[in-house]
Amino acid sequence: MSTLVSSAPGSIEHSRDRFSNSADSLRDIAQYMLGYAKQHGASAAAADVSEGFGQAVTVRQGEVETIEYNRDKGLAITVYIGQQRGNASTSDFSPQAVRDTVDAALSIARYTAKDDCSGLPDADMLARDCPDLDLYHPWDLPVDKAIELAQQCEQAALEADERINNSEGATVNVHEAQFVHANSLGFVGGYPTSRHSISCAVIAGKDDAMERDYWYNVARDARDLQDAQQVGQIAAQRTVRRLNARQLDTMQVPVLFEAPIASGLLGHFVGAVSGGSLYRKSSFLLDQLDKPVFASHINIEDIPDIRKGLASSPFDDEGVRVQRRTIIENGTLRGYFLGSYSARKLGLRTTGNAGGNHNLILRASGGQAGKLDFSGLLKQMGRGLLVTELLGQGVNHVTGDYSRGAAGFWVEGGEIQYPVQEITIAGNLKDMYRNIVAAGDDILVQGSRQCGSILVEGMTVAGR
Repeated sequence: MSTLVSSAPGSIEHSRDRFSNSADSLRDIAQYMLGYAKQHGASAAAADVSEGFGQAVTVRQGEVETIEYNRDKGLAITVYIGQQRGNASTSDFSPQAVRDTVDAALSIARYTAKDDCSGLPDADMLARDCPDLDLYHPWDLPVDKAIELAQQCEQAALEADERINNSEGATVNVHEAQFVHANSLGFVGGYPTSRHSISCAVIAGKDDAMERDYWYNVARDARDLQDAQQVGQIAAQRTVRRLNARQLDTMQVPVLFEAPIASGLLGHFVGAVSGGSLYRKSSFLLDQLDKPVFASHINIEDIPDIRKGLASSPFDDEGVRVQRRTIIENGTLRGYFLGSYSARKLGLRTTGNAGGNHNLILRASGGQAGKLDFSGLLKQMGRGLLVTELLGQGVNHVTGDYSRGAAGFWVEGGEIQYPVQEITIAGNLKDMYRNIVAAGDDILVQGSRQCGSILVEGMTVAGR
């Protein structure tokens, strides 16, 4: 079988003069690696070739603190000799280095144990086309313009409130990359991508009463970024609202996870239903397929084809075609996140998630629970804790036990009353997912896992 998946024409045209190597050159290197591996004893092989560049400008107190420019490239080859596997990589694209890398992978494979689950994806699972998902938008941003943007961002933060008296800086980041993945089943595919961001962190207060917070915005297309001044103003607002924080007594109350950190709850879920955790039996959601694991009004979709999506892709890291999938349907688990190897370990087929989830989006349905904005969620909670920052890594992914340091705000009568800090929130993720009262429509897009603020009832808040 021969499958050729090429970049979208528009993407090729836009990227032609941006990179050191053309897309055709990357394909030639990948195919040369596959051919060389085959000639020297590999029964199957997969190759990845990529390059990228980035520019990051940071300004602090109005002065340029750092200007960073990077240009990276790399290639990797995975070879199979029967059911033995070897992998090697290099950043040297010279013909001799390419051959040496393949030789190294072959040498490793000859010394590894046989694994009947190893190998390339099933041929019928490979992608056959590459729709243009509009993932590449070069940003021609000269350094002086980047400095100006960062200065505007920081200045907006410093001027937003007289209590802002220091800054950790504002950063403007530009990143562009392209890659090719190919395997000996005939798959060849790749495309360019971009990812740009603006961020700012400032400090308010003095002596022992200082507080820090930040804000950032990220997008494929610079035209979709928030205005630099707006990023600075939000960072300032988030900082000053934390001043004069108090402690709380230990109690059990509802907890509202603000959207920027609520996506972390999705991250724990993805880890629990991903192949590696499942076949190693190190997940708190073992054997839960087609069983209720979330509140009945919660739905989660994995959507790979959102135009300009931060985690959109026409195929996964193995070249397997991707598709929209409902992972949680009315609270019930309907699917896992599997690559070819983990799927075989479980006696299943890959879900097109080698490399992880795509654009994972949580929404609440039915009645008021799915129509609340942030203020509506506060009113729904009535009395409880709004969490805006989490500290530490106190999550046991085997048992689901959850205990994190936190900061945020105490809420009474559906209104924020005062900031709180030096507290811990605790529960178990299995209970927390089932006890989601509502998920807001304030969905924030800052990465691959997207949701609004999430209200969970019955958590333990430990304070004084």
